[in-house]
Parts: sequence; C-alpha cells; structure tokens
Amino acid sequence: MTEQSVLEVSPVIPVVVVRDADHAVPLARALASGGIRVIEVTLRSEAALPAIERIAAEVPDMMVGAGTLTSHGQVKDAVAAGARFLVSPGSTPTLLDAMADTGLPYLPGVSTVSEVLGLLERGVTEMKFFPAEAAGGRAYLRAIAGPLPQVRFCPTGGIDPRNAPEYLALPNVGCVGGSWLTPADAVVAGDWAGITRLAADAALGSSS
Repeated sequence: MTEQSVLEVSPVIPVVVVRDADHAVPLARALASGGIRVIEVTLRSEAALPAIERIAAEVPDMMVGAGTLTSHGQVKDAVAAGARFLVSPGSTPTLLDAMADTGLPYLPGVSTVSEVLGLLERGVTEMKFFPAEAAGGRAYLRAIAGPLPQVRFCPTGGIDPRNAPEYLALPNVGCVGGSWLTPADAVVAGDWAGITRLAADAALGSSS
C-alpha cells in the first residue's frame, strides 16, 4: 500500500450507491462536515463513475474510493475517474493483479481462510470481509485472529449501528463498511443535515 491505510481513516466507511451524480458533492460534503472523510462509491449505477469524478474534483479532502469492482475494466475506469482506493467483493488473480498494478490502496474481498492465505502470499494484509454477517460475522473473525494475527479486516455486509461496535472491538478489525450513514431516502430528499448527524455519531464512535 502506497498511501494512508484505508482502515485508519475512519471507524466507518460509508458504502454508497449514488443514483444521481448531482447528489455526489453535497453528500460528500455532508459526510465531511460530520467528521467522516472517506467514502466508497459502489459501481452499481450509471452515476457511480461521474460521482467519483465530481467528489475527487470538488471535495479534495474526501478520500473517495470505488467499490464493487469485479473486472479489470472497472478498475481502469475507477482510476481514471479519480478513485483513491479500490474495493472488491471477492478476489481472483486477474482482479488482484489489476488492483495491485494501480499502486493505489485496495481492499480485496475474502470470506474464507484459504482466500486470506492466498492474499497473504501476495503480501496483502488488509482485506474486506464480505458478506460479513452471512459469512460468520464476529465469531468467525474472532476465531481466525489467533492463527492469522497479521491480517486486518474491514467487515462489510449486514453491519449496522447495533453490531458495528462489537466488530470494531475485535483486534483484527480496523474499520467497518456500512450504508446506514447515507440512507437512500435521505439522499433523495437532500437531507444533508441528517447525514451529517449520522456521520458525526459514527466518527465519535457513538453509533459505529
């Protein structure tokens, strides 16, 4: 990793599906106002790449990343849009090579010990644990902390304000990823003040 560890930026990484690129900048500013200076824009909509471009250009203090990367082409597009880190739901040799070749921080997705070991062979020690709750949750991460103490995770999938503190208390968890900071209805309504409040709670750890 050539930049600041993504796991060290915030206890919570907002995982966002942007449907309208016009929402990108005010959304990022609302999160930043609440003390959250990282955002993962998932490539699940046509607005995702334009949203990353706008955040990168207009909210330079926000560490904007691209998530749900599943192909070499998406990695190239994300980098061209200005993404500063990359996140994938899983990991294949081709996808890992593509992300590593960018020189950017990246969090490849894993859900098994064998996948973790494969990444360790590549020198990768920071990973996304997905889908966290469905794949064993806190009990699973606690169980593998002993044999694999050098690995740190960002669990994503089923994380909410109720269970996030329990994940964050684990020694092998650096941060969690979640969508509760940016509720879809709040984004559509332009409730930026509400999103700022949720971000402030998460930044302080009171709801993360």
